[in-house]
Order: sequence, then structure tokens, then C-alpha cells
Amino acid sequence: MADADTGSTPETTDRIEIYADYVCPFCYLGTRSLAQYREGRDEPLEVEWHPFDLRSGKRNADGSIDHDVDDGKGDEYYEQARQNVRRLQEEYGVEMAQEIATDVDSLNAQVASWYVKQEYPEQWAAFDEAIYTALWQNGRDIGDVDVLADLASDVDLPTDEIRDAVDDEGIRAELEDRFAEAQQKGITGVPTFVSDGHAARGSVPPEHLERLVEGDR
Repeated sequence: MADADTGSTPETTDRIEIYADYVCPFCYLGTRSLAQYREGRDEPLEVEWHPFDLRSGKRNADGSIDHDVDDGKGDEYYEQARQNVRRLQEEYGVEMAQEIATDVDSLNAQVASWYVKQEYPEQWAAFDEAIYTALWQNGRDIGDVDVLADLASDVDLPTDEIRDAVDDEGIRAELEDRFAEAQQKGITGVPTFVSDGHAARGSVPPEHLERLVEGDR
């Protein structure tokens, strides 16, 4: 039925938001689960990406990471994380080049991705996938601007614009605003999936995403 005030037809496409950081293995696994869910759907699903910086509390004023900051994540935490990654790899049928990537900084990749999302939205999904694949399938350093330029070239994006975007303080400031906005909305960890006011945190299975998006919560 048309809207009584505007005469327009209400939007019927299902929608899900994902808060993610490329350097998080559970975000990569979460996107694999999301892809499996989307493949099983008869109708399209609108996906809205929101960047999130897992290491915001460890950054110096210049944006670099201070690895000496105690974030409470010791050897026991990382061993448990590796075990969880291995379990989810088997559950989702995913092979990965590495289980964690503590030596990789994803900030440049998020800056580049945010730029592409704003300027080349039709190519963003391919670039997003290329970044995840580079890190988790090929073990490449997505913090390296040369790697990001290569990935941009692979999906027909202008490499010079990607290089400029990574160095653009204005784009970085805009991204920082998005990080802060996510925290203000109560996002404390990633991946976090949100649909119709309901949220699911972690790399949950496809059937969980189905319930989140389609009801039956």
C-alpha cells in the first residue's frame, strides 16, 4: 500500500549493517557467514558497512600504534582467539593464511575503503572483498599503501586517488568521526551486525543472521 502522505511505496528490501575492522579475523569470518546467508536468500539484501577501529585505545597522537599499551590481551587471550578462529574456519568451510594479524595496522585500509565507499560506491564491495582476501587469504600487509594501490588496480579503481586518500587528513578526520559515532551507539566490539534495531555480535552463523534480518528473534 502506498504511503498516505507521500504516495511513495515503502522500501521492502531487507537491510543489515555491519561494524567491522579488517584486521579482526572474526570480521573476516563474519563476512563469510554473511555471504553464505546472502547466497541462500531469494531476495536481495542491502548491506551497509561501518568502519570500526579495534586499536583506537592504543594509538599515539600521530595515529601509530603503541604496542606497549596494556589492553588486557595476553598470551592466553590470543591462544583462545586462535582456537575460536580454527573452530569457525571448520564450521564455515573457510581456509585462512593466518589466524590473527597483530602486526598489521588496518587504519590505512579503512581510510581507503571509506574513500571508495563515498566516491565509487558501485565498486566498494569488490574493494572491501579484495582487502579481506589480501590479508586473510594471501597474508599481505593491508597497511601498506602499495598493497592498497595494487588492490585498487585489481578492481579498476584509480590508484593515484587511493594513495592520495590514505594521506588525506580530512578523510582521516571523517573516519575518526565514524569511529566515535559507532562507540556512541554502543558498539564495543566487532563484528557487530544490526538489523531493524536488533544486534548480533560476533561471527554468528548464517541462520542467526537470517533470524536477525527476517524476524523470528
